[in-house]
Amino acid sequence: MPITPATATHSSSNGTAEAILLELVDEKGVTIGTAEKLAAHQPPGQLHRAFSVFLFDERGRLLLQQRALGKYHSPGVWSNTCCGHPYPGEAPFAAAARRTYEELGVSPSLLAEAGTVRYNHPDPASGLVEQEFNHLFVGLVQAPLGPDPEEVAQTAFVTAAELAERHARDPFSAWFMTVLDAARPAVRELTGPSAGW
Repeated sequence: MPITPATATHSSSNGTAEAILLELVDEKGVTIGTAEKLAAHQPPGQLHRAFSVFLFDERGRLLLQQRALGKYHSPGVWSNTCCGHPYPGEAPFAAAARRTYEELGVSPSLLAEAGTVRYNHPDPASGLVEQEFNHLFVGLVQAPLGPDPEEVAQTAFVTAAELAERHARDPFSAWFMTVLDAARPAVRELTGPSAGW
């Protein structure tokens, strides 16, 4: 696994841990400052930039990931292929490609922007709040996966019908349906009408 700011243990020159910062934004997505990652998710939450990735295989099946049990936020739930936060000044597209590789060991093919969505989703289990201005991306996965077990418990490729069954049965992230619904026009364009998205 590559060592990156998201996976390394940070130490500053004086030996203290270095905080991971997120970009705070206004309602139009304009950067207005930064905040430490955990602080941005404390109630009532601070609006910050995020991204969500939806990758599909050649059969039009969506790649889901189950978040690792050791995650501080929403552990063990199923969610979209990859999601996260750009570092301050990092383009959302670059962050989406970077994190997909870090979490799943694969680089997306034909990654394309799919709009943005703003939401406020409290997580009842952790008490944390997702106040996000989320950049959406769709693409294809055409290589074998190599998930990082510290990030991903397991993965699954699902059809639209299988997703409906799984969503009714298994726990999913609080934001999953919001980001999927917002990305659906781009998903349909990518996968075609026969895939049923």
